[in-house]
Amino acid sequence: MTQDIPRIQTLAALGGKSAWRLALHHSRDEHLLVWITRGQGRAIVNGQRKGLGINNMLFIPAQTLFSLDPGSQGFGLALLVPPTAGLPLPGRDQHLRIRDVHSQQELTSLIEAMQREQASKRDFHGAAARAHATLIAIWLKRALLDAPHVTDARAESRLAASFCDLVVRDYRSGQPMATYAEKLGVTPTHLARTLNATAGMSAAAILTERSLHAAQCLLSDSDHPVNRIADHLGFGSAAYFTRFIQQHTGKTPSQLRGATAKVS
Repeated sequence: MTQDIPRIQTLAALGGKSAWRLALHHSRDEHLLVWITRGQGRAIVNGQRKGLGINNMLFIPAQTLFSLDPGSQGFGLALLVPPTAGLPLPGRDQHLRIRDVHSQQELTSLIEAMQREQASKRDFHGAAARAHATLIAIWLKRALLDAPHVTDARAESRLAASFCDLVVRDYRSGQPMATYAEKLGVTPTHLARTLNATAGMSAAAILTERSLHAAQCLLSDSDHPVNRIADHLGFGSAAYFTRFIQQHTGKTPSQLRGATAKVS
């Protein structure tokens, strides 16, 4: 089935013409393997800030909260893998700096082979794409075996990850950050301090970004009325939703939709 077929995109294509699609916190329904080939950037995955540079591999499992900024000169490729594809991927997010030239060349060769197959659209290209993606997944498994085993068992890292899991699950509820802190058994101040330490931004800012990303996606990619979007995302009213959008984008929901229509 088409929806089970892994595919490769550039990071530029993945973000479209809107930087916020990658730069704001969100989660995806597909696993994501990112291979950075130029420039420097940063990512925040599961509440952990990560510096990205050339020959860095980032694996982000489906339904993991993250933001990604490849930088103004950055270039990378992303392998998108539907969970139903059944590939042998790690169970948690990973960040690898590949220093071995042979390993770099091997991964680049695997990706280029998959790109050629993807572009050809020949018979059985779906099965071939899954086979190429499986080889890339095996490359990642082997790279992890060779990498130093680092387990971040700090309490603040566990708390940050738990908060991010809750955001993925509950961001449409309209609950304030203080409610998340209560669910996690900590004070809002402690939660804010923890995320500032691990992610470089507050828990409230991460929650705001997740709601803003969802709001802009719905405004850009659907024709749902503003009041329906506001209700879907847990805002008390369409007016409150409009103020939220204006505060963070400088535009009204209608203006955002108009700008998207001109771009497309």
